[in-house]
Amino acid sequence: MNKIYPQKLKSGNEVRVIAPSRSLSIIGKEIQETANKRFKELGLKLSFGKHVNEIDEFNSSSIQSRAEDLHEAFSDKNVKAVITVIGGFNSNQLLKYIDWELVKNNPKIFLGYSDITALNNSIFTKTGLVTYSGPHYSTFGQKLFFDYTLEYFKKCLMSDDQFEIVASENWSDDQWYLDQNKRELIKNSGHLIINEGEASGTILGANLCTFNLLQATEYFPDLTDSILFLEDDYESAPHTFDRDLQSLIYLPNFNKVKGLVIGRFQKKSKMTDDLLIKIIKTKKELNNIPVVVNVDFGHTDPKITFPIGGKVKIISKKNLSSIKIVKH
Repeated sequence: MNKIYPQKLKSGNEVRVIAPSRSLSIIGKEIQETANKRFKELGLKLSFGKHVNEIDEFNSSSIQSRAEDLHEAFSDKNVKAVITVIGGFNSNQLLKYIDWELVKNNPKIFLGYSDITALNNSIFTKTGLVTYSGPHYSTFGQKLFFDYTLEYFKKCLMSDDQFEIVASENWSDDQWYLDQNKRELIKNSGHLIINEGEASGTILGANLCTFNLLQATEYFPDLTDSILFLEDDYESAPHTFDRDLQSLIYLPNFNKVKGLVIGRFQKKSKMTDDLLIKIIKTKKELNNIPVVVNVDFGHTDPKITFPIGGKVKIISKKNLSSIKIVKH
Protein backbone atom coordinates (compact mmCIF):
# COMPACT_ATOMS: atom_id res chain seq x y z
CA MET A 1 0.00 0.00 0.00
CA ASN A 2 1.15 3.52 -0.81
CA LYS A 3 0.59 5.62 2.27
CA ILE A 4 -0.69 9.16 1.97
CA TYR A 5 0.32 11.60 4.71
CA PRO A 6 -1.93 14.67 4.79
CA GLN A 7 -0.50 18.16 5.08
CA LYS A 8 -0.12 19.50 8.60
CA LEU A 9 -2.34 22.23 9.98
CA LYS A 10 -1.17 25.82 10.14
CA SER A 11 -2.67 29.08 11.32
CA GLY A 12 -5.45 30.28 9.05
CA ASN A 13 -6.54 26.78 7.96
CA GLU A 14 -10.18 25.73 7.96
CA VAL A 15 -11.26 22.75 10.05
CA ARG A 16 -14.62 21.10 9.29
CA VAL A 17 -16.63 19.56 12.15
CA ILE A 18 -18.83 16.61 11.18
CA ALA A 19 -20.99 14.15 13.13
CA PRO A 20 -20.55 10.64 11.69
CA SER A 21 -21.69 9.16 15.02
CA ARG A 22 -23.69 11.16 17.56
CA SER A 23 -25.10 14.62 16.92
CA LEU A 24 -23.73 18.03 17.87
CA SER A 25 -27.14 18.63 19.46
CA ILE A 26 -26.13 16.60 22.52
CA ILE A 27 -23.18 18.91 23.23
CA GLY A 28 -23.94 21.75 25.64
CA LYS A 29 -23.63 25.40 24.65
CA GLU A 30 -20.84 26.12 27.17
CA ILE A 31 -18.77 23.20 25.85
CA GLN A 32 -19.24 24.37 22.27
CA GLU A 33 -18.23 27.92 23.15
CA THR A 34 -15.07 26.71 24.90
CA ALA A 35 -14.18 24.45 21.97
CA ASN A 36 -14.72 27.25 19.47
CA LYS A 37 -12.48 29.54 21.53
CA ARG A 38 -9.69 26.95 21.67
CA PHE A 39 -9.64 26.51 17.90
CA LYS A 40 -9.64 30.28 17.45
CA GLU A 41 -6.64 30.55 19.76
CA LEU A 42 -4.84 28.02 17.53
CA GLY A 43 -5.55 30.29 14.56
CA LEU A 44 -7.86 27.69 13.01
CA LYS A 45 -11.19 28.55 11.39
CA LEU A 46 -14.07 26.23 12.21
CA SER A 47 -16.90 25.31 9.87
CA PHE A 48 -19.65 22.77 10.43
CA GLY A 49 -21.31 20.14 8.29
CA LYS A 50 -24.87 21.14 7.44
CA HIS A 51 -26.34 18.04 9.10
CA VAL A 52 -24.38 18.08 12.38
CA ASN A 53 -27.36 19.16 14.48
CA GLU A 54 -29.82 16.63 13.12
CA ILE A 55 -30.82 14.14 15.79
CA ASP A 56 -32.89 10.96 15.90
CA GLU A 57 -33.79 8.35 18.52
CA PHE A 58 -30.18 7.13 18.50
CA ASN A 59 -28.80 10.66 19.08
CA SER A 60 -27.46 10.43 15.54
CA SER A 61 -28.84 11.13 12.06
CA SER A 62 -29.48 9.31 8.81
CA ILE A 63 -26.74 7.50 6.93
CA GLN A 64 -27.39 9.82 3.98
CA SER A 65 -26.91 12.96 6.09
CA ARG A 66 -23.74 11.73 7.74
CA ALA A 67 -22.18 10.46 4.50
CA GLU A 68 -23.05 13.71 2.74
CA ASP A 69 -21.28 15.80 5.38
CA LEU A 70 -18.20 13.56 5.18
CA HIS A 71 -18.10 13.85 1.37
CA GLU A 72 -18.64 17.62 1.51
CA ALA A 73 -15.77 17.97 3.97
CA PHE A 74 -13.32 16.01 1.81
CA SER A 75 -14.38 17.65 -1.46
CA ASP A 76 -14.08 21.22 -0.13
CA LYS A 77 -10.62 22.45 -1.14
CA ASN A 78 -10.62 25.05 1.63
CA VAL A 79 -10.96 22.41 4.35
CA LYS A 80 -7.59 21.12 5.61
CA ALA A 81 -8.80 18.90 8.45
CA VAL A 82 -11.97 17.05 9.42
CA ILE A 83 -12.73 16.53 13.12
CA THR A 84 -15.62 14.56 14.56
CA VAL A 85 -18.08 15.96 17.10
CA ILE A 86 -18.01 12.97 19.45
CA GLY A 87 -18.12 9.18 19.35
CA GLY A 88 -21.14 6.93 19.63
CA PHE A 89 -22.15 3.58 18.22
CA ASN A 90 -22.87 3.65 14.51
CA SER A 91 -20.16 5.16 12.33
CA ASN A 92 -19.59 1.72 10.78
CA GLN A 93 -22.99 2.14 9.10
CA LEU A 94 -21.34 4.58 6.68
CA LEU A 95 -18.67 2.32 5.21
CA LYS A 96 -20.63 1.02 2.21
CA TYR A 97 -21.73 4.56 1.37
CA ILE A 98 -18.35 6.32 1.35
CA ASP A 99 -16.80 7.43 -1.94
CA TRP A 100 -13.30 6.12 -1.29
CA GLU A 101 -11.85 7.64 -4.46
CA LEU A 102 -13.08 11.06 -3.35
CA VAL A 103 -11.33 10.64 -0.01
CA LYS A 104 -8.15 9.32 -1.62
CA ASN A 105 -7.99 12.14 -4.16
CA ASN A 106 -8.57 14.84 -1.53
CA PRO A 107 -6.29 13.80 1.34
CA LYS A 108 -6.59 15.77 4.56
CA ILE A 109 -6.40 15.23 8.30
CA PHE A 110 -9.23 13.13 9.74
CA LEU A 111 -9.43 13.07 13.55
CA GLY A 112 -11.55 11.33 16.18
CA TYR A 113 -11.56 8.41 18.59
CA SER A 114 -13.84 5.80 20.18
CA ASP A 115 -16.55 4.82 17.65
CA ILE A 116 -14.68 6.84 15.02
CA THR A 117 -12.06 4.06 15.08
CA ALA A 118 -14.17 2.29 12.44
CA LEU A 119 -13.64 5.22 10.07
CA ASN A 120 -9.98 5.79 11.04
CA ASN A 121 -8.95 2.26 10.09
CA SER A 122 -11.30 1.88 7.12
CA ILE A 123 -10.06 5.09 5.51
CA PHE A 124 -6.47 3.94 5.92
CA THR A 125 -7.26 0.46 4.58
CA LYS A 126 -9.27 1.61 1.55
CA THR A 127 -7.20 4.64 0.54
CA GLY A 128 -3.80 4.58 2.25
CA LEU A 129 -4.60 7.93 3.88
CA VAL A 130 -3.08 8.16 7.35
CA THR A 131 -5.76 9.27 9.83
CA TYR A 132 -5.57 10.28 13.48
CA SER A 133 -6.93 9.01 16.76
CA GLY A 134 -7.29 11.88 19.18
CA PRO A 135 -9.62 14.41 20.76
CA HIS A 136 -13.07 15.10 19.36
CA TYR A 137 -14.40 18.61 18.82
CA SER A 138 -16.29 18.11 22.09
CA THR A 139 -13.04 17.26 23.92
CA PHE A 140 -11.83 20.78 23.14
CA GLY A 141 -14.69 21.99 25.32
CA GLN A 142 -12.81 21.14 28.51
CA LYS A 143 -12.05 24.33 30.41
CA LEU A 144 -9.50 22.86 32.82
CA PHE A 145 -6.51 20.50 32.55
CA PHE A 146 -6.52 20.44 28.75
CA ASP A 147 -2.84 21.40 28.30
CA TYR A 148 -1.45 17.88 27.77
CA THR A 149 -4.14 16.97 25.23
CA LEU A 150 -3.55 20.21 23.35
CA GLU A 151 0.23 19.72 23.42
CA TYR A 152 0.00 16.35 21.66
CA PHE A 153 -2.62 17.63 19.22
CA LYS A 154 -0.12 20.25 18.11
CA LYS A 155 2.83 17.84 18.10
CA CYS A 156 1.01 15.39 15.85
CA LEU A 157 -1.07 17.64 13.60
CA MET A 158 0.81 20.94 13.45
CA SER A 159 4.41 19.70 13.15
CA ASP A 160 6.35 17.14 11.11
CA ASP A 161 8.85 16.49 13.91
CA GLN A 162 9.12 13.12 15.62
CA PHE A 163 7.81 13.11 19.16
CA GLU A 164 7.93 10.89 22.19
CA ILE A 165 4.90 9.91 24.24
CA VAL A 166 5.68 10.92 27.82
CA ALA A 167 3.22 10.01 30.57
CA SER A 168 1.07 12.84 31.91
CA GLU A 169 1.52 13.96 35.51
CA ASN A 170 -2.15 13.46 36.35
CA TRP A 171 -5.20 11.90 34.73
CA SER A 172 -8.94 12.02 35.25
CA ASP A 173 -12.01 9.92 34.67
CA ASP A 174 -14.58 12.42 35.87
CA GLN A 175 -17.76 13.61 34.18
CA TRP A 176 -16.24 16.99 33.40
CA TYR A 177 -19.06 17.86 30.99
CA LEU A 178 -21.54 17.95 33.91
CA ASP A 179 -19.50 20.36 36.03
CA GLN A 180 -16.53 22.05 34.39
CA ASN A 181 -15.22 23.39 37.67
CA LYS A 182 -15.31 20.12 39.58
CA ARG A 183 -12.43 18.04 38.32
CA GLU A 184 -10.97 15.00 40.06
CA LEU A 185 -7.31 14.44 39.24
CA ILE A 186 -5.44 11.20 39.90
CA LYS A 187 -1.66 11.00 40.18
CA ASN A 188 -0.24 9.15 37.18
CA SER A 189 2.10 6.28 38.04
CA GLY A 190 3.35 6.22 34.44
CA HIS A 191 3.50 3.55 31.78
CA LEU A 192 3.52 -0.06 32.92
CA ILE A 193 5.78 -2.48 31.08
CA ILE A 194 4.38 -6.00 30.91
CA ASN A 195 6.63 -7.46 28.22
CA GLU A 196 10.07 -6.12 27.43
CA GLY A 197 11.40 -5.71 23.91
CA GLU A 198 11.94 -3.34 20.99
CA ALA A 199 9.81 -2.95 17.88
CA SER A 200 9.00 -0.60 15.04
CA GLY A 201 5.92 -0.69 12.89
CA THR A 202 2.72 0.83 11.57
CA ILE A 203 0.15 1.97 14.13
CA LEU A 204 -3.27 0.35 13.80
CA GLY A 205 -6.27 -0.03 16.06
CA ALA A 206 -7.52 2.31 18.83
CA ASN A 207 -10.92 1.42 20.36
CA LEU A 208 -10.78 -2.38 20.55
CA CYS A 209 -14.47 -3.31 20.39
CA THR A 210 -14.96 -0.94 17.43
CA PHE A 211 -11.81 -2.17 15.69
CA ASN A 212 -13.12 -5.73 16.00
CA LEU A 213 -16.31 -4.75 14.14
CA LEU A 214 -14.17 -4.59 11.01
CA GLN A 215 -12.92 -8.18 11.24
CA ALA A 216 -13.59 -10.29 8.12
CA THR A 217 -14.58 -7.22 6.11
CA GLU A 218 -12.81 -5.35 3.32
CA TYR A 219 -12.21 -2.52 5.79
CA PHE A 220 -9.95 -4.37 8.21
CA PRO A 221 -6.27 -3.39 7.79
CA ASP A 222 -3.35 -5.72 7.11
CA LEU A 223 -1.68 -6.45 10.45
CA THR A 224 1.74 -7.11 8.91
CA ASP A 225 4.48 -5.21 10.77
CA SER A 226 1.96 -3.36 12.88
CA ILE A 227 2.05 -1.97 16.39
CA LEU A 228 -1.44 -2.18 17.83
CA PHE A 229 -2.68 0.71 19.96
CA LEU A 230 -5.75 -0.58 21.81
CA GLU A 231 -8.14 0.86 24.42
CA ASP A 232 -11.71 0.45 25.57
CA ASP A 233 -14.30 2.31 27.60
CA TYR A 234 -16.11 1.73 30.90
CA GLU A 235 -18.31 -0.98 29.35
CA SER A 236 -15.24 -3.14 28.85
CA ALA A 237 -14.90 -5.20 32.04
CA PRO A 238 -11.76 -7.34 32.36
CA HIS A 239 -13.52 -10.43 30.98
CA THR A 240 -14.88 -8.42 28.03
CA PHE A 241 -11.49 -6.97 27.19
CA ASP A 242 -9.93 -10.42 27.51
CA ARG A 243 -12.23 -12.03 24.97
CA ASP A 244 -12.11 -9.06 22.58
CA LEU A 245 -8.33 -9.20 22.64
CA GLN A 246 -8.43 -12.97 22.18
CA SER A 247 -10.64 -12.52 19.11
CA LEU A 248 -8.00 -10.27 17.60
CA ILE A 249 -5.21 -12.70 18.45
CA TYR A 250 -7.02 -15.52 16.59
CA LEU A 251 -6.76 -13.66 13.28
CA PRO A 252 -4.56 -15.57 10.78
CA ASN A 253 -1.87 -12.90 10.49
CA PHE A 254 -1.72 -11.76 14.11
CA ASN A 255 1.71 -13.39 14.28
CA LYS A 256 2.95 -10.46 12.17
CA VAL A 257 2.08 -7.93 14.88
CA LYS A 258 5.26 -6.43 16.34
CA GLY A 259 4.06 -4.81 19.55
CA LEU A 260 1.12 -3.79 21.70
CA VAL A 261 0.37 -0.47 23.41
CA ILE A 262 -2.73 -0.29 25.61
CA GLY A 263 -4.48 2.89 26.70
CA ARG A 264 -5.66 3.62 30.21
CA PHE A 265 -8.92 2.01 31.35
CA GLN A 266 -11.80 3.86 32.94
CA LYS A 267 -12.44 3.21 36.61
CA LYS A 268 -15.89 1.73 35.97
CA SER A 269 -14.29 -1.06 33.92
CA LYS A 270 -12.83 -2.48 37.17
CA MET A 271 -9.59 -3.26 35.33
CA THR A 272 -6.51 -3.35 37.58
CA ASP A 273 -2.83 -3.67 36.75
CA ASP A 274 -2.79 -7.18 38.17
CA LEU A 275 -5.75 -8.27 36.06
CA LEU A 276 -4.28 -6.70 32.95
CA ILE A 277 -0.95 -8.43 33.54
CA LYS A 278 -2.77 -11.74 33.95
CA ILE A 279 -4.72 -11.22 30.72
CA ILE A 280 -1.55 -10.47 28.76
CA LYS A 281 0.48 -13.28 30.32
CA THR A 282 -2.15 -15.93 29.55
CA LYS A 283 -1.75 -15.28 25.82
CA LYS A 284 1.35 -17.02 24.50
CA GLU A 285 1.05 -15.14 21.21
CA LEU A 286 2.12 -11.99 23.08
CA ASN A 287 5.15 -13.51 24.80
CA ASN A 288 7.73 -12.30 22.31
CA ILE A 289 6.48 -8.78 21.60
CA PRO A 290 6.78 -5.65 23.76
CA VAL A 291 3.62 -4.74 25.66
CA VAL A 292 3.23 -1.34 27.32
CA VAL A 293 0.02 -0.34 29.11
CA ASN A 294 -1.60 2.62 30.90
CA VAL A 295 -0.70 5.03 28.11
CA ASP A 296 -2.56 8.34 27.80
CA PHE A 297 -5.17 7.55 25.18
CA GLY A 298 -8.71 6.25 25.20
CA HIS A 299 -11.69 7.33 27.26
CA THR A 300 -9.86 8.98 30.15
CA ASP A 301 -8.17 12.39 30.02
CA PRO A 302 -5.76 13.69 28.99
CA LYS A 303 -5.17 11.98 25.68
CA ILE A 304 -2.54 11.96 22.99
CA THR A 305 -3.12 12.27 19.26
CA PHE A 306 -1.50 9.51 17.20
CA PRO A 307 -1.53 8.48 13.52
CA ILE A 308 -3.41 5.41 12.30
CA GLY A 309 -1.03 4.26 9.58
CA GLY A 310 1.91 6.25 10.94
CA LYS A 311 5.19 4.81 12.16
CA VAL A 312 6.16 4.22 15.78
CA LYS A 313 9.20 2.82 17.59
CA ILE A 314 8.87 1.16 20.99
CA ILE A 315 11.63 0.42 23.48
CA SER A 316 10.21 -1.46 26.44
CA LYS A 317 12.72 -2.31 29.15
CA LYS A 318 12.62 -2.61 32.91
CA ASN A 319 11.84 0.83 34.34
CA LEU A 320 12.12 2.35 30.84
CA SER A 321 9.38 2.96 28.33
CA SER A 322 10.06 4.85 25.11
CA ILE A 323 7.24 5.24 22.61
CA LYS A 324 8.31 7.49 19.78
CA ILE A 325 6.06 8.52 16.90
CA VAL A 326 8.52 8.51 14.01
CA LYS A 327 6.35 9.48 11.03
CA HIS A 328 2.92 11.02 11.19
